[in-house]
Amino acid sequence: MARGRSSSGRPTIRDVAEQAQVSVATVSRILSGSYTAPPETEERVMRAVAALDYVVNANARALSTRSGLVAVVVNDITSPFFMNVASGVEEQAMADGRVCIVCSTQGVPERELSVIELLRGRGVEAVILVGGMAEGEQHLAQLATAAAALDRAGARMVLCGRSWAGPDAPIDVVESDVEGGAFAATNHLLSAGHTRVAHLAGPHEFSVARQRLHGYERALRAYGIEPDPALIAGSDMTRETGYAAAHALLTGTDATAIFCANDMSAAGAVAAARDLGRSVPEDVSVVGFDDIPLAEDVYPGLTTVHVPQQELGRSATRLALHRRPGDPPRRHVMLGSHIVVRQSVAPPAHLSGGGWLH
Repeated sequence: MARGRSSSGRPTIRDVAEQAQVSVATVSRILSGSYTAPPETEERVMRAVAALDYVVNANARALSTRSGLVAVVVNDITSPFFMNVASGVEEQAMADGRVCIVCSTQGVPERELSVIELLRGRGVEAVILVGGMAEGEQHLAQLATAAAALDRAGARMVLCGRSWAGPDAPIDVVESDVEGGAFAATNHLLSAGHTRVAHLAGPHEFSVARQRLHGYERALRAYGIEPDPALIAGSDMTRETGYAAAHALLTGTDATAIFCANDMSAAGAVAAARDLGRSVPEDVSVVGFDDIPLAEDVYPGLTTVHVPQQELGRSATRLALHRRPGDPPRRHVMLGSHIVVRQSVAPPAHLSGGGWLH
């Protein structure tokens, strides 16, 4: 065992000082920010810190007395869905005597990793990643490494509203039944008599978007309808791209109904129909996903899939903070979803005109 190592084999500040060839006091002052060292000295110390992974162990000591910080990391802090989930995280964190901080990745995988590393350096007790991300193999591998580093520091990573398809890693998952919700939404339109049901999809590189697509396709096939690629349009799940995609679907296809990947894109679809002189639901039916407050304010009221957003946040926080001896290394919680029927769905015009289903 190297001189200065703890009994656990974790590096100590003496190991850092020895590797950087400076005194323990110099390392302490540089890391605390209380000393302006010559650039070459500071560089040697920081190289030693990185090589020994000393930040992790410094965090572990801080976490033994609880840092009191829970971080929720979202794609977009302006998204109502993400903020509803974050409010659930904050509510549970406060109940457990912690403080919640919110960070944004802006949907950039590299930024997600850098935010996690920054939070690890601040000694957070939990990092809760909310919502989808482009999940290439390299990013999943890097995320698994980041989760392992957090775990060694006594912290926990939880994916919230997002599945895990990466390598084995100490990551908990809390999600809702997205595919089941998409199946129910599409089935609702089919049962109203629509056979030309379009899907306004989210980014295909996001697992949550693929789950919605799979649910949509499964419902069509259950009705004996083979999915038509011409009726599937992509968007980034904003109102603006929802408007553009729906406008293209309604002018370029014979779709009589649209299932949208979220309520924001559904609001865009309703606006596109209106601007084309089509009435919702008389001329075109629209169903959303998430059931954010906007869904009640869209005219007509938006039929949508309810996702328990605040409970997602609360459940993720409980998983992170309430670990007990004997708990499995990875835990998974699946919450249900259900259709909320409002006024944006009706039978297609050629059926309602004949009085069918009235």
